[in-house]
Amino acid sequence: MEFKEIEKKVIATSEEYGKEYNFRVDEDYALLKLYEEVGELTQSILIQRKKCRPAKFLSDEESKKEISKELADVAGTVMVISNLLGIDLEEAINKKWITKEWIKK
Repeated sequence: MEFKEIEKKVIATSEEYGKEYNFRVDEDYALLKLYEEVGELTQSILIQRKKCRPAKFLSDEESKKEISKELADVAGTVMVISNLLGIDLEEAINKKWITKEWIKK
């Protein structure tokens, strides 16, 4: 699946979620949601590294699965934010990471 298609589906899912729970997915919500998701990613990495209560320990396989889910949440939320701000995320990633057009020399 192409990046734009993934983005479109992620944004649609986010909009459906807002409708289902009767709130508007706006910039404020999306930014706060990003902080929540980054926190959950951090927690899953702490658990994977056994820097938590032993009751939270997971197998390596389960831990990797949880980290993957949280990374997906962070990436998806970033896609929602870029859409709300009218930013072409694929283009921005290309200019920053691929062509390095935006890296100061």
